Amino acid sequence: TSAWTHKDVNSERGSEQFVELGFAKEVFPRPKPIGTMRRVIELGTMPDEEAIILDFFAGSGSFAHAALQLAADNKRKLRTVSIQLPEAIDNESKESKAAFEFCKENSLPLNICSITRERLRRASTLLKSEPTTVDFDHGFKYFRLAGSNINQWKPDRTDLEETLLSHKEHLVEGRTEQDVLYELLLKRGIELTVPIEERQAAGKTIYSIGYGVLFACLDTSIAAADVDDVAQGILAWHKELDPETDTHVFFRDSAFADDIAKTNIAAILEQNGISHVRSL
Repeated sequence: TSAWTHKDVNSERGSEQFVELGFAKEVFPRPKPIGTMRRVIELGTMPDEEAIILDFFAGSGSFAHAALQLAADNKRKLRTVSIQLPEAIDNESKESKAAFEFCKENSLPLNICSITRERLRRASTLLKSEPTTVDFDHGFKYFRLAGSNINQWKPDRTDLEETLLSHKEHLVEGRTEQDVLYELLLKRGIELTVPIEERQAAGKTIYSIGYGVLFACLDTSIAAADVDDVAQGILAWHKELDPETDTHVFFRDSAFADDIAKTNIAAILEQNGISHVRSL
């Protein structure tokens, strides 16, 4: 029960809004009403200033949904961070059966995070379909907490030769290029919300992060014959974007056949004004 008497904070309204997005009522019991969350945000933020809304217990995603609505209705400069432990959903208890079936039917991982993300997708789609004069970002990025993508140096002092050979590949097996890119952002102090674009050069994918603040080519193989084309692709894109700050370029160390190829690509970039070239 709330001390507020407004209709939009009524607890039953939370379930109704959840159902309006196409969910069965039983998928998530007693989600918070959007009206309550909106009022909390309005009380805790200044209307003419940018704010970050941090929700440590995202649940069904009511808080983020409310922030999206406020951004659409009032031109509010709001950013949200929703955190949810990947609490498993099983088919054993009466309370979680509906959520289990929903995730199975929609090919989603069997945890609460799946429901949170699906709600935000549907809420964004609904807001896009409604008439508005406000231009705002409907999208969101999803991150899962994990260890570093870079193998830790753990030498076996009794067999240093084998240790060196086993560390020829510095990146953890099975990690994607996107995984590595976002770790680079974190380590360089770049916001995770910056745009990431990609282009092709010599059949290799080149990424531009933050409009040229950082470039990366994380292909597993860059032959000596590809060096000039890859370097020229980065330089042409760098010239086009013309970033105001120094640019850093990253490559996968094991991609180069030898040190000569790696030295050549660094030299070409440095001769054209990009001196911060690193390999992972």
